Amino acid sequence: MENYLWKIDKEKINRTNLAKYSDFIKKNYNINPENDFDKIWRWSIDNPKFFWKSIWDFTKVKGYQGKNLLRESSIFFKNRFFPEAKLNYAENLLVKNNDELSIIFKSENGYKNYFSWKDLNLRVEEISRWMKENGVKKGDRIAAYMPNIPETVIAYISTATLGGIWSSCSPDFGTAGVIDRFSQISPKILFIGDKYYYNGKKINVIERLPEILKKVPSIKKVVIVAYPGTAIEKVTKIKIESYDWKELINKKNNNKIKYELLNFNDPLAILYSSGTTGKPKCICHGGGGVLLQHNKELQIHSDIRDNDRVFYFTTCGWMMWNWLVGALSSGATILLFDGYPMYKKDDLLFEFASEEKISLFGISAKYVDTLNNKGVIPKNNYDLSSLRTICSTGSPLSREGFKYIYNNIKKDLHLSSISGGTDIISCFVLGNLFQPVYEGEIQNRGLGMDVDIFDEKGSSVRNTKGELVCKKPFPSMPIKFWNDEGDKKYKSAYFEKYSNIWHHGDFAKITNKGGFVIFGRSDTTLNPGGVRLGTAEIYSVVEKFEEIEESIVIGQSWKNDIRIILFVVLNSGYSLNDTIKEKIKKAIRFDASPRHVPEKIISISEIPKTKNGKLVELAVKQSIEGESIKNLEALANPDSLMQFKNIKELNE
Repeated sequence: MENYLWKIDKEKINRTNLAKYSDFIKKNYNINPENDFDKIWRWSIDNPKFFWKSIWDFTKVKGYQGKNLLRESSIFFKNRFFPEAKLNYAENLLVKNNDELSIIFKSENGYKNYFSWKDLNLRVEEISRWMKENGVKKGDRIAAYMPNIPETVIAYISTATLGGIWSSCSPDFGTAGVIDRFSQISPKILFIGDKYYYNGKKINVIERLPEILKKVPSIKKVVIVAYPGTAIEKVTKIKIESYDWKELINKKNNNKIKYELLNFNDPLAILYSSGTTGKPKCICHGGGGVLLQHNKELQIHSDIRDNDRVFYFTTCGWMMWNWLVGALSSGATILLFDGYPMYKKDDLLFEFASEEKISLFGISAKYVDTLNNKGVIPKNNYDLSSLRTICSTGSPLSREGFKYIYNNIKKDLHLSSISGGTDIISCFVLGNLFQPVYEGEIQNRGLGMDVDIFDEKGSSVRNTKGELVCKKPFPSMPIKFWNDEGDKKYKSAYFEKYSNIWHHGDFAKITNKGGFVIFGRSDTTLNPGGVRLGTAEIYSVVEKFEEIEESIVIGQSWKNDIRIILFVVLNSGYSLNDTIKEKIKKAIRFDASPRHVPEKIISISEIPKTKNGKLVELAVKQSIEGESIKNLEALANPDSLMQFKNIKELNE
């Protein structure tokens, strides 16, 4: 058997939450797990009702559980866990009201801000009271166009106290991307950060506000938030009521927060997933399912305990931001960083980890590869004695990434490579402390997640690349897509490939040791740096250029990551030059986001299409990467794929 990279010391096992959970189910259910993770996982799959009840009880969820634990349905996504339950997500996050720290914030320039639990409770009380006074009630949508700062967390929790539905975009999204998202959900109030900083550059956001208000007329009030440590930017006169965040706080009104009692499956947040056509899909997540999943993943899989310090490098437009905020439910301190993670020094985030004694350090595989390529050795410069866990997600962590972490960051460390998605606001596969960490492998399936790998025919396969699926329902399934009559988009997104089985759209395999290797997207969704993007937002920009007849976008596997490649067919009389390339990139950066900007723009003569005129992005990607192309007979012009072979620019 291949040597493992790390295994927990025996004397530490019994102090873990996983061991305590093992004892808990041994005491309360007819099972003897014997500190065997596979046994616990099997029990969780065979007994879903009692497993999720055990998570509720073990993690001490506040609320009324109800007697009926699962309302079953023959339709996968119609199954409903805890249909009688009543709870409030915010109440389950605000587990303390003392002088211990709840939030620590740091910007790229070193500015810091600290919030105690008393501070957090007071701010939530102030903001939720203001929202209620301004007509916010259960089911109202609240939008945020905000950087990763404490005010964003406060606004999120405040929304949840009232039963409002939260939805956020990162400020690096362009105006068009924000409008495409928020216009679909008709928010009542918008929280907007006036600016943000990235690699020393100040980016003004507030100047985008008039266009957003024009295109999203449902917004009736705006709250403007100055970036921490700075004066608020001048605001262009707008026609609706606007407030400075500072006007809403410091009321010193210590009234107890009033929590709206909600159903387990009432919506908490809307997240977005993009595709190849149309506007981003609005994925609606229920508060109870999010709470249970995050409690399970943070406390049992990641061993987060009271007063631990949890950090994830994320924006508030990514589901890992919601995951990070969820750590408050464990009594942990959450740490926020906003800006460029290598501003003025390559190991800036490890300086943060050392200064604030971070317990769990969450990063992307791309960030690990960048550290490796730059030869950064954090263990030589910082005290990382408090660091117990590193989580890596977004894109697959390479074997080299695994070795880099243990050789250059810390030897005695639980490396938890994890993978899931916006669609489930959580993970399908992740780590645990009962099993060793092997190079290049995710340790296990999540408890309660009946994950498998299928071939094209829907047969389960082992040690073979196939499609990642989930065979049984789970609480953090989306409760619906917003404005999705007859659940058409929902069914199309996850259940078209295999009947009544969740198909996630990732290529993966189960190893002989029972671990997982994720290979990336099996569909045409782009995933650069681990951020899931749809091609539709790029097409909507490119199609406006008079120089371009049509285009096709793919994600090319490159140096343990994905880079975006845009192929264009030019109209007669034009040739692709640097000026046109820069125009395209600038427009995509402004209207979509910097993440959408293609690494390369390449001129081709013809776009491959199906006989009914659809683009075949996956076939182009397969052609570039030398993979076999299925369904060639469905193409109207199969010969056009030949032009993608051996393109010099794609090897540079």
